[in-house]
Amino acid sequence: MRKFVILAAACTAMLCGTATAQDAKVDPLHIDVLMKFAFSQAPKEWSGRTDQDETMKVCSATRNAPSAAQADAIMAREKAKIKYPEDGKLMGDWKKGEAIAQSGYGQRFTDYPPRSPNGGNCYACHQMTTAEVSYGTVGPSLLEYGKIRKFAEADVKAAYDKIYNAHAAFPCSLMPRFGSNEVLSIEQIKDLVALVMSRESPVNK
Repeated sequence: MRKFVILAAACTAMLCGTATAQDAKVDPLHIDVLMKFAFSQAPKEWSGRTDQDETMKVCSATRNAPSAAQADAIMAREKAKIKYPEDGKLMGDWKKGEAIAQSGYGQRFTDYPPRSPNGGNCYACHQMTTAEVSYGTVGPSLLEYGKIRKFAEADVKAAYDKIYNAHAAFPCSLMPRFGSNEVLSIEQIKDLVALVMSRESPVNK
């Protein structure tokens, strides 16, 4: 593992050095080569992490500004990937959802092999409760998310869809595709839906 960390740092230094020396945009092909070389030393389970699917290829090529036709294609493709709970219930336990939102565990080399379930790290991008003083602003504030929407069933489903695969609603969204990429389980996603849509949740107080 130490070998992988040193290798990744070296690749990063090479990229920075190249950009500084030439004072120009780094060749994307050069970046791909370095990334694949660095990940070649990672656990075999990570082998596909540098491979972009069709959606990410379009988003990268358009700098997250796809054409209307491309956006429609992305939403249709990503919506088809959404899986729903077998019991038909889209909301779980908001208390468990709060723990998931607070946890940034998972998807890092230090988390391998996994020792606990992945977290959603939601506070890294969203304000969710008034009690939390440390949160990111990359995503919109979610304060009173369910309350504003009158806790409507249609919005419960929309929240589930966005958490499962944000690209189904917002093409080239910066939000991870938690369900489609198997970062979170369906039960975890249900718990997060409850966090933002439950009347009892601190999000809606």
